[in-house]
Amino acid sequence: MALSDLQIVLIGAGATAVAGVWAYNLWQERKLHRLSKTFFTHPQDDTLINPLINPPVAERSPDDEETHDLADITERKEPTFSSFHDDAVAVSEQARENSADEFSEQIHSSLAGKIAEEFPTELSAESPQASIPEPDVLPSEWADTLTHCVLRFKTTESISAATLWMLQSDWATQLGKPLCWLAYDDPTTRWLAINENATSGHRHWAVALQLVDRRGAASESTLAHFFSGMQQLAHHIGAELPLPDLAPVAAHAAALDTFCANVDIQFKVHIVESAGGIFSGTKLRGVAEAAGMLLEDDGYFHARDIAGEELFTLMNLGSETFTLDNLRSLATHGLSLSLDVPRVSDGLATFARMLATGQQLARALDGVLVDAQRVPLTDVMTSAIRAKITELQHTMREADIAPGSLRALRLFS
Repeated sequence: MALSDLQIVLIGAGATAVAGVWAYNLWQERKLHRLSKTFFTHPQDDTLINPLINPPVAERSPDDEETHDLADITERKEPTFSSFHDDAVAVSEQARENSADEFSEQIHSSLAGKIAEEFPTELSAESPQASIPEPDVLPSEWADTLTHCVLRFKTTESISAATLWMLQSDWATQLGKPLCWLAYDDPTTRWLAINENATSGHRHWAVALQLVDRRGAASESTLAHFFSGMQQLAHHIGAELPLPDLAPVAAHAAALDTFCANVDIQFKVHIVESAGGIFSGTKLRGVAEAAGMLLEDDGYFHARDIAGEELFTLMNLGSETFTLDNLRSLATHGLSLSLDVPRVSDGLATFARMLATGQQLARALDGVLVDAQRVPLTDVMTSAIRAKITELQHTMREADIAPGSLRALRLFS
């Protein structure tokens, strides 16, 4: 039976529709495949990369084998930390999938030869219900979203700062990391730091937990304790307090701590009596003060800039610290000048001043500048130190942690 024109048209239309559906499904499948690659794959770290440079070198006696490399005059202030663990990277990648806006800043760890690693710089928890219409930026002298986990909340009625301080006092002291409380003061339109003496009432609040210092990173248990305490406080005062996911905050803290460990280095040079004798404490004090250094409560002589910021220190090469009393009778076999690289803004200028001070002290005390093996410093050694200081401080600036800045002083405290 011959097909009518209508039947032929319908068959053609049906075939076209089937082909269109098949093509659409194929296009969707390929699109989904591309999206899955975008969201669920990430570059793999090289786990063989050496995570640290210049590990601590124990001071050796002159009888030991002498090696005069840079490590002999380098001292770490942190324990050894490993490279970014694959699990931490995986957590960070999953967090980026869930909240891409939180991962906006790169840390460049050139010391370990690694590519840039992304981690969150904004860890504050806010929601439409708990948003703060007042100034979005907290004062940097107290809170920093790179170095802190910041939580912000508001109350419907004004809450006394004394009440809030009492509610947090039971658990806040157990965190082991600095905790900063801030309140927005409506009459003065500025944020105020809150302490145990505050009595004013406020509705807008912020709390910032420092994530990293020289004791290490805030652990997951510390963060969980912080979040739990804040939940209890918010419940008590009737405030809405959305919390960030624990895993990305902990991963951020671990990554930041690893970066800091890689650049947390201080350089020391020693002054010993040229004939192997001792230095008199009474003479030492006069010479140190003539060089512009003053003895402080920690038992070290400190050199400071005109703003009062520490540049370098002079300490006893032995275990006993200096005091005004023991300097009258103290006799020491050596002194150490120490430069804390992350905590000074201009490392090269500070090292030059420290070296000049060391030479001045050595001349006045009839001593000599040496390294850890009691080998006199050479131009090659000091040039190597200058190069390493330049490298370390450049790496910090690339990571937006300017040496000697308030942010650096927090992290390296």
